[in-house]
Amino acid sequence: MNLKIITSTTRPGSKGIAIAEWIYSLAAAQEDLHVELLDLAKINLPLLDEPNHPRLGQYEHQHTKDWSAKIKEADAFIIVLGEYNYAIPAPIKNAIDYLFHEWAYKPVGIASYGGVSGGLRSTQMLKQVLTTLNMMPLNQGIVLPFFTKHIDAEGVFTGDESHTNAALAMFAELKKWGVALHSIRN
Repeated sequence: MNLKIITSTTRPGSKGIAIAEWIYSLAAAQEDLHVELLDLAKINLPLLDEPNHPRLGQYEHQHTKDWSAKIKEADAFIIVLGEYNYAIPAPIKNAIDYLFHEWAYKPVGIASYGGVSGGLRSTQMLKQVLTTLNMMPLNQGIVLPFFTKHIDAEGVFTGDESHTNAALAMFAELKKWGVALHSIRN
């Protein structure tokens, strides 16, 4: 199964990439997953600049065509989701809005992080967006309150046993839903 892990922020100094790299290392250890980390800071999509509605798939810009190809090849996603002002970060909403059909009938796990809420308010908002695109947001996810306590001086995130168990449960569900939804996509 082709799994894409997508960051949600582009802010310089954001700690979300450390969490994404930790999830990537756990997912890459799964023998039946092909994993790729898509860092929105490196992808650097401008604010949606396509003249045609994404539903038409008539992309004019190369950055959109490249983004479309990456998302189209995926069977499942994990979004590493920050929370800004009780909401989803603008870069992930922008990245989602660029496309339409490429997202459909694919499962998505959410690894949220933040302060006391662990990003749960952002997660609830994102789920509404995902279901509009016919995606299947999972109930199994990772919630990381006070996540900076798990980042060392070198900027490496290390989850505890409960975080790792949550990740493994999420991978298992992504695999189940990935197989089930594959038949719908085809």
